[in-house]
Amino acid sequence: MTGPKIELHVHLEGTIRPATLLEIARRNGEALPADTVEGLQAVYEFTNFAHFIEVWILTTNALRTHDDFRQVVLDYAREAGRHGAVYLEGIFSPIERTWRGVGWDEIFGGYCHGAREARERLGMEVRLTPDITRDAPLEDAMTAVQYAAKYRDHGIVGIGLGGEESKYPPEPFAPAFRAAKDAGLASVPHAGEVMGPPSIRGALDALQADRIRHGIRAEEDPGLLREIAARGIVLDVCPISNLRTGVVRSLQEHPLPRLVAAGARCSISTDDPEMFDTDLTREYVAATSFGLSPRLFYEAGVAGALCDEPTRERLRQIGEGYDWSAVES
Repeated sequence: MTGPKIELHVHLEGTIRPATLLEIARRNGEALPADTVEGLQAVYEFTNFAHFIEVWILTTNALRTHDDFRQVVLDYAREAGRHGAVYLEGIFSPIERTWRGVGWDEIFGGYCHGAREARERLGMEVRLTPDITRDAPLEDAMTAVQYAAKYRDHGIVGIGLGGEESKYPPEPFAPAFRAAKDAGLASVPHAGEVMGPPSIRGALDALQADRIRHGIRAEEDPGLLREIAARGIVLDVCPISNLRTGVVRSLQEHPLPRLVAAGARCSISTDDPEMFDTDLTREYVAATSFGLSPRLFYEAGVAGALCDEPTRERLRQIGEGYDWSAVES
């Protein structure tokens, strides 16, 4: 599907192609379960969420150096650009890497270098929103916020919360998100994917969420959904990811059209494209299969982007200058 796109929810670790993983692992001396691209492609094939976590661990454990993190950003910026992306917000999970001995500055510096290079070499605007890992102690969460604030002038714009939503509610991380807000960073936690409305309510109230990653189960609480719509809170919706993980049983049952009908602003993203065998074009095809206009998703992306106002205005002008009738037909 042609047309400009904005992606607000993509885990950079989940964008690494098998060939790139092989290259990175070899230079870092990291053992993998296969030593060919074809072998790794077979390992990547999604079966269930437990397998997804296994692939996530083997992929992320290979990342060790500034250049690894820089390459991941640049590679995905190039890939997303092929699908029409004009703006990206990339997620990365630094805490788990520090547990394996990688330095905080190595991680943040590498990702921020990649974002700068994407803009300079590809003309792609990239902002970064590191995730706090839900099973991390609050001390590590506070350290992640400290480094996010340190790199705020280098592309870091917000703090997220990721991991196993069913085991770790948002409320214990409230102090970290208060610190992030005090540092001028936005709050963009995952909520309402595996768990229902109470998870979203906790993200909104305890974490002062500016945007909700996923949030699709808001439809189960009409009052909550009305509040989200009235406040203009953008939901980052990833249709094929939801299908792969079993959050929805079929694409036809996806709540996206009902969320839009209720007035919720929904952007469209890939989540973990290599691990879920998807891309930005396929996500937009899935989202527009309900008869919804891609312009709705682009405009939601403009509204939800955590960028400076001059950048937002440029994005708005791109949308206004595009002939949407060509893709809507």
